[in-house]
Amino acid sequence: MADSKQTVRVKQIASAIGRKPGQKETLTGLGLRGIGSVRELEDSPSVRGMIRKVAHLIQVEG
Repeated sequence: MADSKQTVRVKQIASAIGRKPGQKETLTGLGLRGIGSVRELEDSPSVRGMIRKVAHLIQVEG
């Protein structure tokens, strides 16, 4: 059961151009590089906080 870590899939759906610097840095921290980029990340409280900060720029799957 040690390998059954929960993951969350995030996809960038809006541009970071013109956004506040903190939002741009958060997208970079999530590993998103542009519209359409997708990352599968470990579901942790810190990742959930980052997702909440840029919820209007990304789409969350699972």
